[in-house]
Amino acid sequence: MSRTSTVTLPPTSGIHVGIIMDGNGRWAASRGLPRSAGHHAGVRTARAIVESAVRAGIGTLTLYAFSSDNWSRPTPEVNALMRLLRRSLHTESKRCLENGVRLTIVGRRDRLPAALRAAIADAEAVTARCRNLHLRVAIDYSSRDGILLAAERYAQQIARGVGPDSLTREHFGELLAEVHHDPRPVRDVDLLIRTGGEQRLSDFMLWECAYAELYFTSAMWPEFGEDELRQALRTFESRERRFGGVPAQAAS
Repeated sequence: MSRTSTVTLPPTSGIHVGIIMDGNGRWAASRGLPRSAGHHAGVRTARAIVESAVRAGIGTLTLYAFSSDNWSRPTPEVNALMRLLRRSLHTESKRCLENGVRLTIVGRRDRLPAALRAAIADAEAVTARCRNLHLRVAIDYSSRDGILLAAERYAQQIARGVGPDSLTREHFGELLAEVHHDPRPVRDVDLLIRTGGEQRLSDFMLWECAYAELYFTSAMWPEFGEDELRQALRTFESRERRFGGVPAQAAS
């Protein structure tokens, strides 16, 4: 992420953007390439989008890299993805440090290869003090599983007499952060982007996306560039976010 640019993106200071990075395999297949080529291209796109997010002043960027359901993919592809994630953490953590990007991995860790878990720990430690952008990468992530586990932990707290009698959103958010290995709760998602032409959430940050603005694009993830991100941010800024209230015109 050392490349510089004079491109000016819309003012989006501090917002939380989530991206479901879909279409790597289809992008590769359409070019007669193996699916692994699509995943490698996807890593390059992720690097460029992180650069763009820093320039845009985005506060938090969460990328959906590997869902818990992705374990059902063919074993050779899963193993290749695990190796790619490990190598990418080693290389990208250095770029993150240079650009002030704090990197954290959210999701389960007990099923990940030991070498990948070690790479996660190293990357998080190296970038812990960075403040320009909080980059969260979801690996072995399931929002529904996390919500269930957080509820179980609350029940255990009540049984031990250490939990609040009335569960608040704030406390539940803390429990969710804990089960997903996030140091602390992050703000709700403001803008959720999905590439690849599909229009579903696929078990991604269901709790945090309660009032997220949704942006779907047919561009496959390796094709998603700064111009497309800029368009998504412009679309976000044009929308009126009411959070259950009434339009400003009606209120006046």
